[in-house]
Amino acid sequence: MKIIFAGTPEFAATHLASIAESHHELAAVITPPDKPGKRGRQPVASPVKHLATDLGLDVRQPRRLVANDIADLGADLLLVVAYGQILRSDVLQLPKKGCINVHASLLPRWRGAAPIQRAILAGDTETGVCIMQMDEGLDTGGILLQQTVPILEDDTTLSLTSRLSEVGPPVLLKAMEQIDADTSYITPQPDEGMTYAKKISKDEARINWLSSSLDISRQIRAFNPDPITFTYLKELRVKIWQARKISTTCAGQPGEIVGLSKAGVEVACGEGLLLISALQLPVGKGKVLDGQDILNARRDMLSPGIYFS
Repeated sequence: MKIIFAGTPEFAATHLASIAESHHELAAVITPPDKPGKRGRQPVASPVKHLATDLGLDVRQPRRLVANDIADLGADLLLVVAYGQILRSDVLQLPKKGCINVHASLLPRWRGAAPIQRAILAGDTETGVCIMQMDEGLDTGGILLQQTVPILEDDTTLSLTSRLSEVGPPVLLKAMEQIDADTSYITPQPDEGMTYAKKISKDEARINWLSSSLDISRQIRAFNPDPITFTYLKELRVKIWQARKISTTCAGQPGEIVGLSKAGVEVACGEGLLLISALQLPVGKGKVLDGQDILNARRDMLSPGIYFS
């Protein structure tokens, strides 16, 4: 089949690489315009653009994709993986065999922009990859194939995305073969169990120490590697990279440091005790410190009795 691929992040690039190695023809790759560089640096291209350029593919970067941007290609199928735009009806109607999307959840749970983060935040024990037929709604189309993936107790968004990136491409290629052979079967999404995965805001990344240690540990895992959970030590903004619940009870006040060891910093929460095993202080070289580094270098700042806020 003649394929148009639309995507942006590394998750999408992994799927593009798989398609490039298949027998299908990649007519063009659609990805957003390069982002402005910080402090006058060069514009930043998406991972999909980097890969497509390396492969010598036709790369197109419209600000808002319309049918005229791809009408000349005569494509059989449009594949969308984390592109970041809801497609217009004129685009959806253009390819001969329609448009399909790779979505990182078990639809209808977690429709929307941040399904991986929301699944971890909610304490879900499993997620997966869905190959769905696209319509004008937000992740509302019928499902062609899906694959379940367990969410491990220590999974971060980074680690879970990596595993989903391994699972997604073979499922996508299988769906493409079925579409090519006209043997695909589309199952409408049920209404029951629908949840919405709204886009992550940076404000959500601040820790509320009145929350339970379990909820805070999920927050830290969900927001790693971006936007990174944070708290304050007086006026210093401290990024928390890794932590886990170690107790459901604690005698300290929420936000109070109650212990410091080579394992990390123990902090009382609204319910339970949290062990922070990796954090980043805006002092010195600003590197991420693990438990032993914290103990050796920052005992003065993180002693028992000091409070995070």
